[in-house]
Amino acid sequence: MTRDGYIVPADPQAGALKKKAAASRSWILMDASGQETVVDVDKYAIMHRVQIHARDLRILDPLLSYPSTILGRERAIVLNLEHIKAIITAEEVLLRDPLDDNVIPVVEELRRRLPLANDIQQEHDGKEGQHDVEAAEEDESPFEFRALEVALEAVCSFLAARTTELETAAYPALDELTSKISSRNLDRVRKLKSAMTRLTARVQKVRDELEQLLDDDDDMADLYLSRKLAGANSPVSGSGAPNWYPASPTIGSKISRASRASFATARGDDNDVEELEMLLEAYFMQIDGTLNKLTTLREYIDDTEDYINIQLDNHRNQLIQLELFLSSGTVSLSIYSLVAGIFGMNIPYTWNQGYSYMFKWVVILTGVLCLAIFIFIMSYARYKGLVGT
Repeated sequence: MTRDGYIVPADPQAGALKKKAAASRSWILMDASGQETVVDVDKYAIMHRVQIHARDLRILDPLLSYPSTILGRERAIVLNLEHIKAIITAEEVLLRDPLDDNVIPVVEELRRRLPLANDIQQEHDGKEGQHDVEAAEEDESPFEFRALEVALEAVCSFLAARTTELETAAYPALDELTSKISSRNLDRVRKLKSAMTRLTARVQKVRDELEQLLDDDDDMADLYLSRKLAGANSPVSGSGAPNWYPASPTIGSKISRASRASFATARGDDNDVEELEMLLEAYFMQIDGTLNKLTTLREYIDDTEDYINIQLDNHRNQLIQLELFLSSGTVSLSIYSLVAGIFGMNIPYTWNQGYSYMFKWVVILTGVLCLAIFIFIMSYARYKGLVGT
């Protein structure tokens, strides 16, 4: 940069901060024709383009923690599913952080699927008769549904892969813990259980969002952007949202095709959500299957914990029995200490003067008495069920 004719050296730290800030605002814009553009814009430009409120855009902020959400607005679908943070309109998709490792496969899939409508149009351009083109367009899914399907498929596959990885690590660890209870195995299972709890919560959020959409036809009807765009482009409606880039030469044809593609639905019941319902049900079943796998894993962990607790209780009972044996032996042997203490006293007595072998009888009788006391205690404990047979 120059200032008053002088060159001002750039601050490397400031440049790094600018790059970080730009990365945080990085979006990729993809339309139905396959054209894509990487843009670094602020939230006001996004809001102006897709006409959503700040509170809706705040849902996509990676610095804020929001649950999985699929919101249908007048001109856009706000999508926050795990690492996928996108805004879908009837003509284009805005996907946040396209260089993220988890988002790159989503971008590739969008490149493969989104130009479908344009390819069909080009395929039928050389054919005579507009009726064939309109029939082909009416058979395809709306643009927003194809983009939504890519996002749902990516999220469900991502969570299913994480679940498979967790199962691969958890089941051998649990079996090893069952065979050998050690601090290392216990700590390993504890970490796996914590990871399972976090993953279950993430899967549950996605499942709940899909279930909430399926239970409300009005919410599903809000996701039919092409249907609303067809009404917005009628002779009595106003113009669309403003754009920060020059309009593509195919925008008008896309709007016309979207209007024709959704006319068959719009001319009937506006609350007909069968197409979207079938789409959501398919991925609801997939995410529900993933949740069932995690539930099965949790039950296996709980069963392993119960088995380990039973083993620990058994060891504890064995220690208690050993303690009972030792305590009984201590009580019995204390009789010897009592007799030794009595005879060790400096008390004059005359009954030992005529018996040279009295010491032998004292030892024998005391030993028999101690043994009898020990057998009596053990028999009583066995009779009461305190000692196993």
